[in-house]
Amino acid sequence: MSTTPQAISFPRRSMLALLCVGGVISSAPALAQFRIEVSGVGLTQMPVAVAAFRGEAQSPQKIGSIVMADLARSGIFRSVDTSGFAADETTRPDLAQWRLKGADSLVTGSVTSLADGRFDVRLRLWDVVRGIDLGGQSFAASSADLRLSAHRIADFVYEKLTGEKGIFSTRIAYVTKSGKRYTLWIADADGENAQSALASPEPIISPAWSPSGTQLAYVSFESRKPVIYSHDVATGKRRLLANFRGSNSAPAWSPDGRQVVATLSRDGGSQLYVLDANGGEPRRLTQTSSIDTEPAYSPDGKYIYFVSDRGGAPQIYRMSPTGSNAERVTFNGNYNISPALSPDGRWLAFISRVSGAFKLQVMELATGNVAQITDTSSDESPSFAPNSRLIVFATNQQGRESLMTTTLDGKIKTRLAGAGGDIREPDWGPFMR
Repeated sequence: MSTTPQAISFPRRSMLALLCVGGVISSAPALAQFRIEVSGVGLTQMPVAVAAFRGEAQSPQKIGSIVMADLARSGIFRSVDTSGFAADETTRPDLAQWRLKGADSLVTGSVTSLADGRFDVRLRLWDVVRGIDLGGQSFAASSADLRLSAHRIADFVYEKLTGEKGIFSTRIAYVTKSGKRYTLWIADADGENAQSALASPEPIISPAWSPSGTQLAYVSFESRKPVIYSHDVATGKRRLLANFRGSNSAPAWSPDGRQVVATLSRDGGSQLYVLDANGGEPRRLTQTSSIDTEPAYSPDGKYIYFVSDRGGAPQIYRMSPTGSNAERVTFNGNYNISPALSPDGRWLAFISRVSGAFKLQVMELATGNVAQITDTSSDESPSFAPNSRLIVFATNQQGRESLMTTTLDGKIKTRLAGAGGDIREPDWGPFMR
């Protein structure tokens, strides 16, 4: 979700962020820790058994548990009990017994300490129904990278069993506000292993991953006005993308990563401009007396979706990358904001105000059919996983600020619950290259 400080209506927490400029750095918050709660039930789920990896009791991470949690969060798999079962990747299990237990697939493996301090992680995947070995993988990982190894194992299993790439080794970015301190976090796709990329006593909003996953654009108020930076994730180095007169906000990368479209007020009202990712003079895209903001490129680069109140209330429109042929996209209700396009180009997620509540909606672009997929009332900032199968969003659930993931039909939801603080504006990164 992206915002400008002008008058257009925004979800409540972003408005609070904009109003809380100032203050001093408070004591650092505890590193965000997350837990997973699956609250929905899918109609069709593959039963998979993931045994505890041999040797994981002596490793810093419980590989088998992380793999199973990843698979369950996808909504496609359900866990089969493996308690009391011991095997590793070298063992040929009695697959007939696992058929009797109702498993379609079985994952076994091991974690072994190496002389150089790293860990050797190995796995084997079995097709229980057909009684065949589907292959294995091995990784040499440092202690710090063991969780990433587990996510890569989950990616391997997911792709072998579904034919699609898994997203478990990708990352998410989000912002927390704890006291007067704002922190930009980069975390694993399950919300764990969060690392601080930037902390500031001034608001940080609108994080946006570049298509390569190497850069994060965001808006910082540290110079007491909204300014857009590009942040190198590996080195922490950053550079100014937009610091023009007035406000500079709502950055969104083009699919090729060469341009950034943003909302600038340099010439008066909030309008959309495109900037070269390496800097330079911006090119104006919209010429209206309304507020145009929250741009998002379509994956094929043929459209820029955005929010405008040109019709009297915030609605989602789209136009060509040159700024021509703007057309309205949302028609249900009088308040639709925060457009997010699925990487496969099929879906548009957005937030609607319904009876005073902010609800996550998903539109199938080919038909225009819209479905409301949450039962919460303060949803904001939807962002698709790179395989287009899940959406991460921020919300308030049972009085707790939360990051949630949901399947597109809303039947499987997972809460990535933070340890405290106001959580907002998640953005799901791309597949790692």
